[in-house]
Amino acid sequence: MTSAALLTDRYELTMLEAALADGTAHRRCVFEVFTRRLPAGRRYGVVAGTGRVLERLADFTFGADELEWLARERVVGDATLEYLAAYRFGGSMVGYAEGEAFFPQSPLLVVEGTFAEAVVLETLVLSILNYDSAVASAASRMTSAAVDRPCLEMGSRRAHEEAAVAAARAAVVAGFAGTSNLEAGRRYGLPTIGTAAHAYTLLHDDEESAFASQVATLGTGTTLLVDTYDVRRGVERALAAAGTSLGAVRLDSGDLGVLAHEVRAQLDAAGARATQIVVTSDLDEHAIASLAVAPVDSYGVGTSVVTGSGAPTCGMVYKLVAREGRSGALEPVAKASTSKTSVGGRKSAGRRLGPDGRATEELLVVGPDDAVRAWEPGDGVRALHVPLVADGVVDERWAGAAGVDAARLRHRTSRDELPRGARRLSADEAAVPTGTLRVG
Repeated sequence: MTSAALLTDRYELTMLEAALADGTAHRRCVFEVFTRRLPAGRRYGVVAGTGRVLERLADFTFGADELEWLARERVVGDATLEYLAAYRFGGSMVGYAEGEAFFPQSPLLVVEGTFAEAVVLETLVLSILNYDSAVASAASRMTSAAVDRPCLEMGSRRAHEEAAVAAARAAVVAGFAGTSNLEAGRRYGLPTIGTAAHAYTLLHDDEESAFASQVATLGTGTTLLVDTYDVRRGVERALAAAGTSLGAVRLDSGDLGVLAHEVRAQLDAAGARATQIVVTSDLDEHAIASLAVAPVDSYGVGTSVVTGSGAPTCGMVYKLVAREGRSGALEPVAKASTSKTSVGGRKSAGRRLGPDGRATEELLVVGPDDAVRAWEPGDGVRALHVPLVADGVVDERWAGAAGVDAARLRHRTSRDELPRGARRLSADEAAVPTGTLRVG
């Protein structure tokens, strides 16, 4: 990949320049990523994008092209350019495992290093985590509404080309079974899906020849799109082309619930009981839930999943919560602005579980820095932070295709741990309250 260093806001580098000039740039600091509230109506969020942050960390370097542009545009001076030329993140990161459910104030990512090496990561970290987590949070609601029926991500044409890859990855983290995006499949080892659109049927002189051609090329296990003209006739022609071993038919318009019942009856009457029904057409979690009693086998979701289904960001922020003082020890710092307060000091996190194994409280672990670092959960509490980066070295378990697999499993376990009712789509408060555990 190309350098990620300029995927940032100018003020990150102007802060760096001023801090280098006054000598504070090398103070040890702790930054924290959290969100003050969930989007309206959401009962939990899903952390996604952590693996992508770690992958891009290796690309966050300033090469000759980046440095030349910064100099030409007079963004920063020579001393800062010299620092950036040698920049490599050498600090540490801990945070929620990708796929974990989260709630307001959850310390999702803790970044520790000098001010200089940590502050310049703010924009990149937030742009990845905010978008990917928004997609995963929406996708989790969809897979929850679908219960055991697969959801398939088909939203590439509704997003920026790189966002489409990120969205496909985040959707799979939250339980989607596959994606139409080939680059996401190549880059992260995701299953890819897709057969034909209406254009293919319209290309041919009639539906019969279109279906016959598709079956001849892709086999009888293919999925035939049967609503270009008349659904009932489309199903008849699909069966004529593929026989009762036809893999699936797809419905992309009309009253999907009614059509699914009619098509299922038609397929069964013809002996095609194993032929599945795939539905698409601007689905979201509410539409999926409304189809729960329909004989649908899988759902293809596009626009709603890649746009966060009405919540395109998670409102995550990246705040300095502790910095090295004159004594050399870390001192808590906090923002007191109205409606934008932060809690100072390093934090850890845990989740209190009831006797049934379900979450009852999200715990913000606070106290003296050494005590927070040394905290270990007691009975009935699960620690939420995992190591991600140590002295600049990325824990490879969380990156690449292996990271997606780990995140998908983590999400399934984390969501199953939520209280009953947490998956309701109706507007409500966060499913789990956030409390404080003081240590030391």
